[in-house]
Formats: sequence, C-alpha cells, structure tokens
Amino acid sequence: MAHTPQDFDWDDLKHLLAVARHGSTLAAGRALGLDQSTVQRRLTQLERRFGLPLVQRQPNGYHLTEFGQALLPHAERVEAAVAQFKQQLATATAEVSGVIRVTCPEPIVFRITQSTLLKRFHERYPALQVHFVMSDKYVDVVGGEADVALRSGDTGDGHDGKLVGRKIGDSVWAVYASAAYIERHGRPQRVEDLRNHALVGFDETMAKHRIAGWLRQVAPDAVLVARTNSVLGLVYSAKAGVGVAPLPIALGDAEPDLVRVIESVPELTRIWRLLTTAELRHTPRIAAFFDFIVSEIDTLKPIITG
Repeated sequence: MAHTPQDFDWDDLKHLLAVARHGSTLAAGRALGLDQSTVQRRLTQLERRFGLPLVQRQPNGYHLTEFGQALLPHAERVEAAVAQFKQQLATATAEVSGVIRVTCPEPIVFRITQSTLLKRFHERYPALQVHFVMSDKYVDVVGGEADVALRSGDTGDGHDGKLVGRKIGDSVWAVYASAAYIERHGRPQRVEDLRNHALVGFDETMAKHRIAGWLRQVAPDAVLVARTNSVLGLVYSAKAGVGVAPLPIALGDAEPDLVRVIESVPELTRIWRLLTTAELRHTPRIAAFFDFIVSEIDTLKPIITG
C-alpha cells in the first residue's frame, strides 16, 4: 500500500529535529534517550513517506538536504505547538492549589464561617486555602491587595473596567434603634424624623460611603453621637442604645435587641458582587473559587442579604 505525505507520524519530526541540531544519529539518540538504530530507522521511515531525502551523510556528520532545510522551520513550529499543548494540559489537569485572598466586610466573614460553605469548598479543593482580608473599605484588587472581592456598591477601586464578576444579590439597608432607645426617645416614623434623633454614623475615614452621604442629605443638622469606621461599629452602637443607625437588614434583623424603625431605604440599595480581575479570573485557583461560588449562590445569597 502506497503512503502519502499525510500518513507520517508527527512524532517522527522530533528525530529529524534532533539530527539537525546534533549533527549525527548517535548524538540525536542520546538527546532523545534512544539508541542510534532507532533514530536511523525512524528517519528512514519519514523519508520514505515523503519520497525525498531529508539528510545527507558527510564526513563531518549529517546535514539537511534542501528539502530538509525547507521543512525545518515548520517542524520547529510543530514542536513548539506540541510543547505548549502539553503545558496547557499539565496545568489543566494538575491539582488546583494555593491561597485565595478574599476581601469583604468583617460581618460577612463571620456569617460565611458560621455556615458550611467553606467546609464544602475545602472538601472539593483540599489544596486551596481561603484567607480573608477584612475591611469595610474597598481593598484594591487590581493593585494586588486581594484576589477576589465580595462587595456591594460599584465595583470599586476606581478600576471599574478592569474588574469582572457575578451578581450575588442585593444589599438592602434599613434604619434601626434599640428597644431601650425607643423607650427613652421615641420611635422615628419617617426618614424626615431622623433630624430630631441622635444618630450613629461613619467617621471621616468612611466619608465616601453612601451611608455618610445619605445621612448628610436627610439629616444635615442632626447630631452624630457616635462615629465609627465599620458596619459592626454601627451595630454595636445601635445595640447599646446610643442612637439610631442605618444597617444592612442582614445584620439588623439578626439582632433581637434592635427594631427596624424605618423600612428599607431605596437610596441605599446596592448590588452584591463577586469580583476579580480579568487576568485572575482564568487562573485555576480563582476559576475554581468562582465556579464553586456560582454553584452555591442559593446558599451564599441569604448569608449576605439576610
């Protein structure tokens, strides 16, 4: 049965490349971990399939024929493509391992760790570790301060176009006061009533937070009796009866000592997102975390939204 050039084994090209680089079948065999006769046989088979000689034996070693020289750059490209394919295959099939730095507000970390979410993640990916970077401020993911952000509001960092992600749910806020505060000072019924009550808000380090702007708008002359730089600080101050505080309903409703005095405030509603950079999104460890969270959205959503 006659052979056509299309019948050759791609693996034979490495024998041609080895002879071209080392100048002899003996040296080529050493480089490939084969004996000399195997290299000669595979090279002869390749020449028969092509119908043209690829090498010439000269006193100082083997040299490529004109036909062999013409094929050499193409064979080198095939070699490079095979190497890239093997590397990609090794990456894809290797055990996913490493550390994933997740930034999110401290109260969310507590709620996540109290659930079984991380336990199931580690059961699926035992070589992956999740480290939390806790902050109520936006940690710069693009700048490398974290790998993944779980946050509400805009995408943050001033790099909106460089972050990609997935919506998890809505961050809904309402206004809360303790039962003791209501007993002493009465209960605000409307947003407009807040100007006549003691308020708890953020300090100057959180001046850009939407809560700070909203309080300045609806109660510009009200007294901030307590200032904090975290949402947990708002919760503790409200529970202590110091004043009235806007809180995420996921936290406010979970506190038996707090009363929701003003229902959800539309101006404060934002989207919860899982975010990372476009480059990190396709790395094995981040892709594993994202895919897991997407599959567990029904579990995560009540954790962060209440």
